[in-house]
Amino acid sequence: MTCFLSGDIGGTKTLLQLSATADEHAQLLKKSYASAEYASLEDMIDVFLAEAGVRDIRAACFALAGPVSGRVVKLTNLPWKVDGDYLAERFSIDKVALINDFEAVAYGVPLLHADDFHTLQANREHKDGVKLVVGAGTGLGVAWLTWQQNSHVVYPSEGGHMDFAPVDDLQSLLLRYLQHSHGHVSYERIVSGPGLAAIYQFMHETGLASPSLEMIAAIKQGDIPAAITRFAENNEEPIARMTVDLFLAVYGAFLGNLALASLPRGGIYIAGGIAAKISTQMSSSVFLESYLSKGRYRSLLASLPVHIILNTEVGLMGANYIARRQL
Repeated sequence: MTCFLSGDIGGTKTLLQLSATADEHAQLLKKSYASAEYASLEDMIDVFLAEAGVRDIRAACFALAGPVSGRVVKLTNLPWKVDGDYLAERFSIDKVALINDFEAVAYGVPLLHADDFHTLQANREHKDGVKLVVGAGTGLGVAWLTWQQNSHVVYPSEGGHMDFAPVDDLQSLLLRYLQHSHGHVSYERIVSGPGLAAIYQFMHETGLASPSLEMIAAIKQGDIPAAITRFAENNEEPIARMTVDLFLAVYGAFLGNLALASLPRGGIYIAGGIAAKISTQMSSSVFLESYLSKGRYRSLLASLPVHIILNTEVGLMGANYIARRQL
């Protein structure tokens, strides 16, 4: 059987999928792996293909969390270098494509269905309008789509690394706090899983709020962002609510900045694992008010459709699309 391989490689987890070339819907195997448990992508692929029992692969596409230029890519939040030519030679793959992870997410957006979205602002979408895709996970991704000659063209970026611009005294204090550790403070330092943890530490270490013993115990278990969002959702902890509110305020302001820069009349799509997990909290006034708070252009931003993508495999879908397109 002839197959193609697709992968969505992130700093925290990697999804790999093997599909048959003859059938658009034939998914032979799909697995999720903890990225940090492997020394390289090729080691992970060895394990995956051994389980699949398949070696005849004609094409592959890997979506990588980092800037992609050329055939060798260094990931931003993972100590891997991915060499497309080496992967092609080692696994006898005719064609191997390397794309940015949010390029893959953007390619996946048109493949989604209505129940894959949670709508924050319902407005008419223009088919030929720009689409903006943003998403916080281990990092912060940004991409755009435009409609050209009956298909979408995707523009990846590293927009998550733009300078963080505080809009009030609390955010200015957060900026100064983070500058002591990082020097340059990008939006990704705040609007990401590690960013949630950094905001919590900022709240605690500056004395703005203190956690309960129960929350301290949950934090020590390791998954700090999950603990913060769980305590905030259950309305149990002032420090958790304050952390998430500040996270949402910065996230919303960043999204509004990007919307002003691109005028995405085709819709704004918020991807990433965090948004899907806290979609109810993102529907709150904090996020949307920060997004809309652009002075004279408030009404313009209010006219744009805004959706949260609930399908956390949208990046894999985009990589799958590119892998198949090579055939």
